[in-house]
Amino acid sequence: MLKPQGKPACNVVLHDHFSFFGGGERVALALQDVLRADLLTGFVHGRHTRALLDARLGGIGITAARLPLPLLRVAYLSARFRRLDLRRYRIGVFAGNAAPLALLGRPPSLSLIYCHTPPRYLFDQREHYRSRIPRPLRPLAGLLLRQLERGYREALQRADLVIANSRTIQQRLREFLGVDSQVIHPPVHTGSLRWLSPGDYYLSTARLDPLKRVERIVEAFLHMPDKRLVVVSGGREEARLRRRARHAPNIVFAGWVGDAELRELLGRCIATLYMPVDEDFGISPVESMAAGKPVIGVREGGLRETVVHGSTGWLLEPRLETGDVVAAVRACTAERAQAMRAACERRALLFSDKVFEARLLATVNRLAADKGLAHPSMRAEARTAVATRPRLAF
Repeated sequence: MLKPQGKPACNVVLHDHFSFFGGGERVALALQDVLRADLLTGFVHGRHTRALLDARLGGIGITAARLPLPLLRVAYLSARFRRLDLRRYRIGVFAGNAAPLALLGRPPSLSLIYCHTPPRYLFDQREHYRSRIPRPLRPLAGLLLRQLERGYREALQRADLVIANSRTIQQRLREFLGVDSQVIHPPVHTGSLRWLSPGDYYLSTARLDPLKRVERIVEAFLHMPDKRLVVVSGGREEARLRRRARHAPNIVFAGWVGDAELRELLGRCIATLYMPVDEDFGISPVESMAAGKPVIGVREGGLRETVVHGSTGWLLEPRLETGDVVAAVRACTAERAQAMRAACERRALLFSDKVFEARLLATVNRLAADKGLAHPSMRAEARTAVATRPRLAF
């Protein structure tokens, strides 16, 4: 278990683990910054990831990272988190699948769950994940899943507030768990992204996972040798997709890249493609729009809240075929994409880090005041937080 360095802060953010830097990991760091909190996590995996977190975390224990199945890692972390004593903290924010189970132990005075999604292996994608478990292990997996579901349900009932990262997740929480929530979209650092003169390529930034449907994008570009695709990410589908495109010089797999290189690639692409199955929110499309680049996406999940069809991109029907992707790419010429630049940039500002900070602080200050954790005068500041972007009030 990672420990904070130096004197503990008044607040804490608990995130499952840092195996790579995706949207959830960036939100955890943003929560730490806004709340001036200690950041605790189960394990950190990868030399690059550890280096990025050295200034934020103390000693690193990676026992859970070596467990053979993701489900076992979640069960292990859930058990560890339940034993945490967080009573020295005033406010705790719990983000991830296992982190909320810390509420079943000794939680802080005020506890919030920032929900990226109810665990998909427990709810809407349960059969998909179950099919990937070796058959001899399914009875054990079924037992673990039932225990995790009970714990997760109880944790959500104990939270002072559940925050959903999108209306899509708000609906899932209501449908699967009967839980009401407040929507606060994840932060996107729009100020660091900018339009650059476009090159001759389209960009895919989704993780190489079956549910992200990058394979459908690759297949489309195999039918368009005159169009270039750059895939910026990695994942368990990487080796298979590389083999599939090994004879296609117009398809380049760049792997995971640093922030500076990603900004350059975003700024110079024609447009981005992002087509996951019922995405929770999707930070990548907002980053694309912040760089003035339209998004070729899918009309489901969080993209319905971020991308405006015909104005900041194209939203294809969920049961998309390769031909649908081909048609959208051919429609998205460099000239048409550039005409969408201003609308994209304006749309991205609605999901900026400044908006996230203001809404989070307004919510936390209100809850803290209601529980007597802040001076009564902070109630007025909480009401004006959205306009003034204050620092944490207590």
